[in-house]
Amino acid sequence: MILSALLTSVGINLGLCFLFFALYSILRNQPGNITVYSPRLFGERKTRQQDEFNLERLLPSPGWVKKAWQPSEDELLSITGLDAVVFMRMCIFCLRVFTFACIVGIFILLPINFLGNQLTDDFSNLPKKSLDSFSISNVNDGSNRLWIHFCAAYVFTGVVCYLLYYEYSYISLKRIAYFYSSKPQPHQFTILVRGIPAPSGSSFSQIVENFFTEYHPSTYLSHTVVRRTSKIQSLMNDAEKLYRRLGHLKSKNSQQRFKRDGFLGLFGRKVDLVNHYGKKLEDIEDNVRLEQSSLAGEEIPAAFVSFKSRFGAAIALHIQQGINPTEWVTERAPEPKDVYWPFFSASFIKRWISTIVVVVAYIALTILFLIPVVVVQGLTHLDQLETWLPFLKGLLSLTFVSDLITGYLPSLILQLFLSVVPPIMILFSSMQGYISHSQIEKSACTKLLWFTVWNIFFANVLSGSALSIVNIFLEPKKIPSLLGEVVPAQASFFIAYVVTSGWTSLSSELFRLIPLLCSFKNRLFAGKEDDDDFEIPSIPYHSEIPRVLFFELLGVTYFFLAPLILPFLLVYYCLGYIIYRNQFLNVYAPKFETGGKFWPIVHNSTIFSLVLMHIIAIGIFGLKKFPLASSLTIPLPVLTLIFNEYCRKRFLPIFKAYPTECLIKRDKGDQNDPTMTEFLEKLATIYQDPALMPVQYSRSDDGLSSPLLRAVEV
Repeated sequence: MILSALLTSVGINLGLCFLFFALYSILRNQPGNITVYSPRLFGERKTRQQDEFNLERLLPSPGWVKKAWQPSEDELLSITGLDAVVFMRMCIFCLRVFTFACIVGIFILLPINFLGNQLTDDFSNLPKKSLDSFSISNVNDGSNRLWIHFCAAYVFTGVVCYLLYYEYSYISLKRIAYFYSSKPQPHQFTILVRGIPAPSGSSFSQIVENFFTEYHPSTYLSHTVVRRTSKIQSLMNDAEKLYRRLGHLKSKNSQQRFKRDGFLGLFGRKVDLVNHYGKKLEDIEDNVRLEQSSLAGEEIPAAFVSFKSRFGAAIALHIQQGINPTEWVTERAPEPKDVYWPFFSASFIKRWISTIVVVVAYIALTILFLIPVVVVQGLTHLDQLETWLPFLKGLLSLTFVSDLITGYLPSLILQLFLSVVPPIMILFSSMQGYISHSQIEKSACTKLLWFTVWNIFFANVLSGSALSIVNIFLEPKKIPSLLGEVVPAQASFFIAYVVTSGWTSLSSELFRLIPLLCSFKNRLFAGKEDDDDFEIPSIPYHSEIPRVLFFELLGVTYFFLAPLILPFLLVYYCLGYIIYRNQFLNVYAPKFETGGKFWPIVHNSTIFSLVLMHIIAIGIFGLKKFPLASSLTIPLPVLTLIFNEYCRKRFLPIFKAYPTECLIKRDKGDQNDPTMTEFLEKLATIYQDPALMPVQYSRSDDGLSSPLLRAVEV
């Protein structure tokens, strides 16, 4: 890619960013868009729609930036929870890393690369200059200037490891402080028990009661046996859909409420859809009650068991309960609102088969995704494109068209294909038998991260030759030299990818185009939006964290190879810091709280990025006929992995379970809390499946049914 192609991509994306920012600052002030740009505040009734006309609403204003910047971290913690704070700490960590990297890369490494003469480009015409002239590829083979790159790799690794240690320590302390300051939570006193032995003449409930009364007599409190409710849940979902249809019909005029009951609504007699759907709703209600009564004895070998103290629950969780390790298997219980009920009814064999199916499907998707990668790589090389499509030769000779195709189009196409992957990863993770939405999201986050690393990074750098991919597996010893050869060659593509996928994705996150169009459609065709159906969105950690970490991998990998990428990454993280804070404060509300458990994913990804940089450094120094530097780089990945192992031993246990010291301190503090008696009483029913709770449909004057009313809130 030449410099003019990069500037074309930067210009297009910069224009889109400014357009989105200007439209956002105007649209967010319009009364009808409050559910799009401030749904969290609207859902918590901290703001309301105003109908008075105000000219200032039609003028773009940067005031939202100041409002997003002002709240302190403690205020952000109280509003959005620890997971949001950890996400913002990830952005702060990347900001610090790439601020340092940008200073070293732009003011030291970039001039050294540019002043080399290894490449034979025509330097007289700057717009036609290849971006490779700004990379390490332009440094002469065997030049002593490569020692500066060698030293930069060591210094950069040291700085990143120091910042990693600081953040791991900081977030660990935050996690402990959050545990001390939070109110008693049901999942802190509860465990999930699976593999309950089959009853002989008694129910699972009675077996659980007898077992824990005998072996945990001083701490056992109550239990809730899980029942098979997949059919009831399906009926309740149908009821919710019917209720929404009734709500839309209520807002329409009388003519639209009538429809013929024949083929395609064109034949047959006219029926009142409100009465028609109302009768269906009553039938579903009867079916739900019938199924609930028939499930009174249909238990499955799993139960939520609650204890009188956190320490008692921890003992039961971490000690094997029975002689047979496949029976009385314990695991940590999620928050009641975080429980994912569908897979409780699945047998061990079904979960095992589902896991195998997911692995096979994940591999198949990874292979299929190579097709758009190959297409994208063809667009970055005009000579290949002219070979495939010779009739475009005249069009490709135009400078602007060639710059647009090589600089902007490949990254855009890749981003469009990648946008369909996150929902697929959620589907895969939900099939694996996880019992909570947070576990599903963490699993999908990890899957998407490594899917992105392989398909966007490795597949792109190795797509130039099919033999390159084969050689990685057949000759592992040649991996450093192979990566040292192919990775720098793709620097220009990834610079354009950061600009296109990074900058534009952030501005579109702020602009929220899809929710805006959906809100407009609802207001246009269904009248005023129903506040009862309004739901505050939650941030999709499974897609946002991998995106941020992938850009971190690109920055770490290309730190000394192609430092021209660093200022674009720094702009991305600066924008991300402001935009994500704005979204947490105004748009997203947490649906679950993991207590900062996403941070180990950030740590592991950063360590992987550093080790990958070291392997590429070993290879590139060897290719540059600088064997001494290549040999002296070998201890760097070893030291990094030793540092990683120390962090795992020092901090990771805190993210897996709270220590005895913390648990007993909280339990002693609860002894003086007068509300604990009421709290412990609620534990007996709080983990009841929502599908088994009493439901009713109250009839209103106009014949519409109200939504489900559940007896207990979870």
